[in-house]
Amino acid sequence: MVAGDVEFAPAGIAPRTVRLWISDAAQDQAGPLVLYWHGTGSQPLEATYGLGNAYVEQVVAQGGIVAAPTHDPAAGQFPWFLVLGSQEDDLILADEIVACAIEQTAVDVSRIHTIGMSAGGLQSAQMSWRRSGYIASAVTYSGGFVGSAPADQDPSNPLAAMIFHGGQDDVVVLKFQQTSELYQAAIAARGGFAFICDHGMGHSIPQGAAQASVWQFFHDHPYGTRPSPYVDGLPKGFPEYCALP
Repeated sequence: MVAGDVEFAPAGIAPRTVRLWISDAAQDQAGPLVLYWHGTGSQPLEATYGLGNAYVEQVVAQGGIVAAPTHDPAAGQFPWFLVLGSQEDDLILADEIVACAIEQTAVDVSRIHTIGMSAGGLQSAQMSWRRSGYIASAVTYSGGFVGSAPADQDPSNPLAAMIFHGGQDDVVVLKFQQTSELYQAAIAARGGFAFICDHGMGHSIPQGAAQASVWQFFHDHPYGTRPSPYVDGLPKGFPEYCALP
């Protein structure tokens, strides 16, 4: 686990390159692990835009890790297998990243989070369900569920999600306002906590206060948080377009 492009070779799938942001602080500080999934046509470095450089630097300074996988071209039209299918290769890779982090660093296993944009947002929603045994909370930019929720690995985990979409104009093949609302409803039905941030800027990643609020949201929602500290209102400084259901 070193900074830069690192090859992982989980059993049963092709080796994959993962971009890691990490420092020596990870050896003795229990920091978070954030898995970032990029959108179609993008690349792992999108993480610095989706999370913001300041957030990435804070994670690393706290002994944490940001991991952004490179997609397998065999996934097809979209970068991640679960966007259109049920093959879990990308999650097998994520399992390997988590296992290596636990083995080689002081990662805080209660603070493992997933985030992504577009196809990556759909992937993050899938991961939050299929890996609810270790995912503490999720953030989706124009993501969510296309249909019904997949198998839930650990229904006892309350799960929390911060769900961004760009309103009625957030359409690229899918209507992401709709997929986002489906995701929120599914989390509510399982007893979790989720709220929507409709930034109204179409299919894009909002900047500024959005990144700072994502950082605070992850920090405030470690694994098993119930009830959410936000049930009575969102923290000061969160974007005005974010609202509790």
